[in-house]
Amino acid sequence: NTYTWNPGALTGATVVVTPTTTTVYSVVGTSIAGCTSTTQTLNLTVTPIPTVTAVSNPTVICAGASATLTGSGATSYTWNPGALTGATITVTPTTTTVYTVTGVTGSCSNTSTVSLTVNALPTLTATSNPTVLCIGSTATLTGSGASTYTWNPGALAGTTVAVTPTITTVYTVTGTSATGCVNTKTLSLTVSNPTVNAVASPTAICAGASATLTGSGASTYTWNPG
Repeated sequence: NTYTWNPGALTGATVVVTPTTTTVYSVVGTSIAGCTSTTQTLNLTVTPIPTVTAVSNPTVICAGASATLTGSGATSYTWNPGALTGATITVTPTTTTVYTVTGVTGSCSNTSTVSLTVNALPTLTATSNPTVLCIGSTATLTGSGASTYTWNPGALAGTTVAVTPTITTVYTVTGTSATGCVNTKTLSLTVSNPTVNAVASPTAICAGASATLTGSGASTYTWNPG
Protein backbone atom coordinates (compact mmCIF):
# COMPACT_ATOMS: atom_id res chain seq x y z
CA ASN A 1 0.00 0.00 0.00
CA THR A 2 2.86 2.39 0.85
CA TYR A 3 6.56 2.41 0.00
CA THR A 4 9.65 4.00 1.48
CA TRP A 5 12.85 4.31 -0.52
CA ASN A 6 16.36 4.89 0.81
CA PRO A 7 18.65 6.69 0.67
CA GLY A 8 16.48 9.76 0.80
CA ALA A 9 13.45 8.42 2.74
CA LEU A 10 11.37 8.95 -0.40
CA THR A 11 7.78 7.74 -0.34
CA GLY A 12 5.53 6.52 -3.10
CA ALA A 13 5.12 3.61 -5.44
CA THR A 14 7.13 5.58 -7.98
CA VAL A 15 9.90 8.05 -7.15
CA VAL A 16 12.35 10.00 -9.29
CA VAL A 17 16.02 10.02 -8.29
CA THR A 18 19.09 11.79 -9.68
CA PRO A 19 22.11 10.17 -8.07
CA THR A 20 25.57 11.53 -8.85
CA THR A 21 27.29 8.20 -8.27
CA THR A 22 26.34 4.55 -8.58
CA THR A 23 23.85 3.89 -5.74
CA VAL A 24 22.10 0.91 -4.17
CA TYR A 25 18.45 1.78 -3.42
CA SER A 26 16.31 -0.12 -0.94
CA VAL A 27 12.51 -0.12 -0.66
CA VAL A 28 10.21 -1.28 2.15
CA GLY A 29 6.53 -1.85 1.41
CA THR A 30 3.75 -1.61 4.01
CA SER A 31 0.35 -3.24 3.53
CA ILE A 32 -3.03 -1.80 4.55
CA ALA A 33 -2.84 -4.00 7.65
CA GLY A 34 0.44 -2.40 8.62
CA CYS A 35 2.64 -5.33 7.78
CA THR A 36 6.02 -4.51 6.23
CA SER A 37 7.85 -6.46 3.58
CA THR A 38 11.42 -7.55 3.70
CA THR A 39 13.71 -4.91 2.23
CA GLN A 40 14.21 -5.13 -1.52
CA THR A 41 17.25 -3.53 -3.21
CA LEU A 42 18.32 -2.48 -6.68
CA ASN A 43 21.55 -1.13 -8.06
CA LEU A 44 21.47 2.04 -10.17
CA THR A 45 24.71 2.52 -12.11
CA VAL A 46 25.75 6.13 -12.78
CA THR A 47 28.23 6.77 -15.57
CA PRO A 48 30.06 10.07 -15.01
CA ILE A 49 29.63 12.80 -17.64
CA PRO A 50 32.99 13.05 -19.43
CA THR A 51 35.09 16.13 -18.73
CA VAL A 52 35.88 17.17 -22.29
CA THR A 53 38.68 19.57 -23.18
CA ALA A 54 39.58 20.99 -26.59
CA VAL A 55 42.84 22.65 -27.64
CA SER A 56 44.12 24.12 -30.90
CA ASN A 57 47.74 24.10 -32.06
CA PRO A 58 48.38 26.82 -33.00
CA THR A 59 45.57 29.08 -31.79
CA VAL A 60 46.33 31.78 -34.40
CA ILE A 61 46.98 31.09 -38.09
CA CYS A 62 47.25 33.03 -41.33
CA ALA A 63 44.64 32.52 -44.04
CA GLY A 64 45.43 29.37 -45.99
CA ALA A 65 47.29 27.71 -43.12
CA SER A 66 46.08 24.77 -41.00
CA ALA A 67 45.74 24.03 -37.29
CA THR A 68 45.39 20.79 -35.34
CA LEU A 69 42.43 20.46 -32.95
CA THR A 70 42.72 17.87 -30.17
CA GLY A 71 40.02 16.64 -27.79
CA SER A 72 40.49 14.68 -24.58
CA GLY A 73 38.44 13.28 -21.71
CA ALA A 74 35.99 11.11 -23.70
CA THR A 75 35.94 8.03 -25.91
CA SER A 76 34.72 9.48 -29.22
CA TYR A 77 34.58 13.02 -30.55
CA THR A 78 32.62 15.03 -33.13
CA TRP A 79 33.74 18.53 -34.12
CA ASN A 80 31.56 21.31 -35.55
CA PRO A 81 31.38 23.11 -37.85
CA GLY A 82 32.17 20.31 -40.28
CA ALA A 83 30.89 17.25 -38.39
CA LEU A 84 34.49 15.99 -38.30
CA THR A 85 35.21 12.96 -36.16
CA GLY A 86 38.29 11.91 -34.22
CA ALA A 87 40.30 12.90 -31.18
CA THR A 88 42.62 14.91 -33.45
CA ILE A 89 41.61 16.69 -36.65
CA THR A 90 43.20 19.20 -39.03
CA VAL A 91 41.25 22.29 -40.08
CA THR A 92 41.89 25.14 -42.53
CA PRO A 93 39.26 27.81 -41.85
CA THR A 94 39.15 30.98 -43.92
CA THR A 95 37.91 33.16 -41.03
CA THR A 96 38.16 33.14 -37.25
CA THR A 97 36.05 30.18 -36.10
CA VAL A 98 34.81 28.76 -32.78
CA TYR A 99 34.88 24.96 -32.87
CA THR A 100 32.67 22.85 -30.61
CA VAL A 101 33.65 19.28 -29.81
CA THR A 102 31.12 16.79 -28.44
CA GLY A 103 32.80 14.01 -26.48
CA VAL A 104 30.93 10.77 -25.78
CA THR A 105 31.71 8.06 -23.24
CA GLY A 106 29.14 5.26 -23.19
CA SER A 107 25.74 6.96 -23.33
CA CYS A 108 26.97 10.18 -21.70
CA SER A 109 28.29 13.24 -23.51
CA ASN A 110 29.68 16.69 -22.87
CA THR A 111 30.96 19.57 -24.99
CA SER A 112 33.87 21.98 -25.06
CA THR A 113 34.78 24.88 -27.37
CA VAL A 114 37.99 26.33 -28.75
CA SER A 115 38.51 29.48 -30.82
CA LEU A 116 40.88 29.54 -33.80
CA THR A 117 41.88 33.02 -34.94
CA VAL A 118 42.56 33.50 -38.67
CA ASN A 119 44.53 36.58 -39.75
CA ALA A 120 44.21 37.81 -43.32
CA LEU A 121 47.19 37.83 -45.69
CA PRO A 122 48.46 41.29 -46.63
CA THR A 123 47.11 42.61 -49.93
CA LEU A 124 50.34 43.47 -51.73
CA THR A 125 51.01 45.77 -54.63
CA ALA A 126 54.37 46.22 -56.36
CA THR A 127 55.30 48.93 -58.86
CA SER A 128 58.40 49.91 -60.79
CA ASN A 129 59.41 53.38 -61.97
CA PRO A 130 60.24 53.12 -64.79
CA THR A 131 59.18 49.68 -66.03
CA VAL A 132 61.57 49.81 -69.01
CA LEU A 133 65.13 51.09 -68.68
CA CYS A 134 68.41 51.05 -70.50
CA ILE A 135 71.29 48.91 -69.33
CA GLY A 136 73.19 50.76 -66.60
CA SER A 137 70.14 52.77 -65.55
CA THR A 138 68.32 52.46 -62.22
CA ALA A 139 64.67 51.79 -61.44
CA THR A 140 62.80 52.27 -58.18
CA LEU A 141 60.68 49.40 -56.90
CA THR A 142 57.91 50.23 -54.41
CA GLY A 143 55.72 47.90 -52.35
CA SER A 144 52.54 48.63 -50.38
CA GLY A 145 49.98 46.76 -48.29
CA ALA A 146 52.32 45.16 -45.74
CA SER A 147 54.56 46.16 -42.84
CA THR A 148 57.92 44.88 -44.06
CA TYR A 149 59.19 43.94 -47.51
CA THR A 150 61.96 41.78 -48.99
CA TRP A 151 62.76 41.93 -52.70
CA ASN A 152 64.41 39.18 -54.74
CA PRO A 153 66.70 38.68 -56.49
CA GLY A 154 69.03 40.53 -54.15
CA ALA A 155 67.33 40.01 -50.77
CA LEU A 156 66.79 43.78 -50.63
CA ALA A 157 64.76 45.07 -47.69
CA GLY A 158 62.52 48.13 -47.58
CA THR A 159 59.30 49.60 -48.88
CA THR A 160 61.30 51.22 -51.70
CA VAL A 161 64.50 49.84 -53.22
CA ALA A 162 66.69 50.90 -56.16
CA VAL A 163 67.84 48.27 -58.65
CA THR A 164 70.15 48.34 -61.67
CA PRO A 165 69.60 45.07 -63.52
CA THR A 166 71.68 44.22 -66.56
CA ILE A 167 68.98 42.05 -68.15
CA THR A 168 65.20 41.91 -68.08
CA THR A 169 64.35 40.62 -64.59
CA VAL A 170 61.26 39.43 -62.72
CA TYR A 171 61.31 40.76 -59.15
CA THR A 172 59.39 39.12 -56.31
CA VAL A 173 58.46 41.09 -53.21
CA THR A 174 57.55 39.24 -50.02
CA GLY A 175 55.40 41.36 -47.72
CA THR A 176 54.83 40.55 -44.06
CA SER A 177 51.90 42.03 -42.13
CA ALA A 178 51.91 43.20 -38.52
CA THR A 179 50.36 39.85 -37.53
CA GLY A 180 53.16 37.90 -39.22
CA CYS A 181 51.22 36.79 -42.30
CA VAL A 182 53.09 36.67 -45.60
CA ASN A 183 52.11 37.24 -49.20
CA THR A 184 54.07 37.74 -52.45
CA LYS A 185 53.80 39.81 -55.60
CA THR A 186 55.88 39.89 -58.78
CA LEU A 187 56.72 42.48 -61.43
CA SER A 188 58.83 42.43 -64.57
CA LEU A 189 61.47 45.08 -65.24
CA THR A 190 62.50 45.24 -68.90
CA VAL A 191 66.10 46.16 -69.72
CA SER A 192 66.73 47.42 -73.26
CA ASN A 193 70.26 47.08 -74.64
CA PRO A 194 70.40 47.90 -78.38
CA THR A 195 73.37 46.64 -80.35
CA VAL A 196 74.11 49.44 -82.81
CA ASN A 197 76.06 48.86 -86.00
CA ALA A 198 77.38 51.52 -88.43
CA VAL A 199 78.66 50.96 -91.94
CA ALA A 200 79.89 53.31 -94.67
CA SER A 201 79.40 52.71 -98.37
CA PRO A 202 81.97 53.14 -99.73
CA THR A 203 84.53 53.20 -96.98
CA ALA A 204 86.99 55.30 -99.01
CA ILE A 205 86.19 58.31 -101.19
CA CYS A 206 87.96 61.05 -103.07
CA ALA A 207 87.77 64.61 -101.83
CA GLY A 208 84.45 66.09 -102.87
CA ALA A 209 82.72 62.74 -103.25
CA SER A 210 80.00 61.38 -100.96
CA ALA A 211 79.44 58.19 -98.97
CA THR A 212 76.35 56.74 -97.35
CA LEU A 213 76.46 55.93 -93.62
CA THR A 214 73.89 53.38 -92.42
CA GLY A 215 73.03 52.52 -88.83
CA SER A 216 71.13 49.44 -87.60
CA GLY A 217 70.00 47.87 -84.35
CA ALA A 218 68.08 50.82 -82.88
CA SER A 219 64.94 52.86 -83.50
CA THR A 220 66.39 56.35 -83.97
CA TYR A 221 69.89 57.53 -84.82
CA THR A 222 72.01 60.68 -84.36
CA TRP A 223 75.37 60.98 -86.17
CA ASN A 224 78.38 63.08 -85.15
CA PRO A 225 80.13 65.20 -86.10
CA GLY A 226 77.28 67.09 -87.55
